[in-house]
Amino acid sequence: MQARHLILMITSTRWLVVLLLAFSFSPAQGQTRSKGAAGGGMGGAPVPGALQFNAAMTKLFGDHRAFTTVMEVEVKQGSAAENISMPTKLSFLEGKSRIEIDLSRAKGPQIPPGAAEQLKAMGMSDMTMISREDKQVAYLVYPGLQSYAEMKSEEGANDAAKIKVSTSEIGRESIDGHVCVKNKVTVTDANGKATDATVWNATDLKQFPLRIETAEGKDKVTMKFKDVKFEKPAATLFDPPASFTRYDSVQTMMQEAMMKKLLGGAGGKPGK
Repeated sequence: MQARHLILMITSTRWLVVLLLAFSFSPAQGQTRSKGAAGGGMGGAPVPGALQFNAAMTKLFGDHRAFTTVMEVEVKQGSAAENISMPTKLSFLEGKSRIEIDLSRAKGPQIPPGAAEQLKAMGMSDMTMISREDKQVAYLVYPGLQSYAEMKSEEGANDAAKIKVSTSEIGRESIDGHVCVKNKVTVTDANGKATDATVWNATDLKQFPLRIETAEGKDKVTMKFKDVKFEKPAATLFDPPASFTRYDSVQTMMQEAMMKKLLGGAGGKPGK
């Protein structure tokens, strides 16, 4: 029985990779690696690089430096008939971001049956992703595990001063009753890599983007924003709890958490 549950949990992490990729403006930008780890992903997948709400993504929010919003993420894979979707809460303050996720609320045909229940049982259904431009670091926090993984950005990859933005209007549409300017936006990072996005900026919300669409190959990611509040989140939200166990590898953190739950042991010590 324990072996079957372990297999299900490992399978479940595969679809989590797809969801996590939505939170990177481009999987190739702002690539993050766990310090001392080869990649830190589950099963070799590039999870850490997708965890950062990076400097390129920040540019799409223009002059907005402090806000909270509900963000719905949809991922369409190639010719798939149905999308993977997941609601989240986003808090942003002066280059620092916090994305709170309840993974059990994710929907889509790719999600294995029983995955939500297993994630809850393992203490892995609630997840928080924190990105700090000022420290060039990202944190993946699991409150249910009282643990987090710290991941360093590649040097210079998120240098906001070297990122260039080009915007051109392509139309006007309404979203949820808000008149929006539909823009094509090209963001070019410090290494010269350009990424295109379509952005709907609400004219009555100080040009806040109510929808952002990006594509990587045949896959498309759509982010929809609702209940936007222009208020400063508490600064304490952008640090992992001091009492939580720190790991240098996402993979090690998850593996130890699974073994601890399945075997009923105390688990190993965090990697240094």
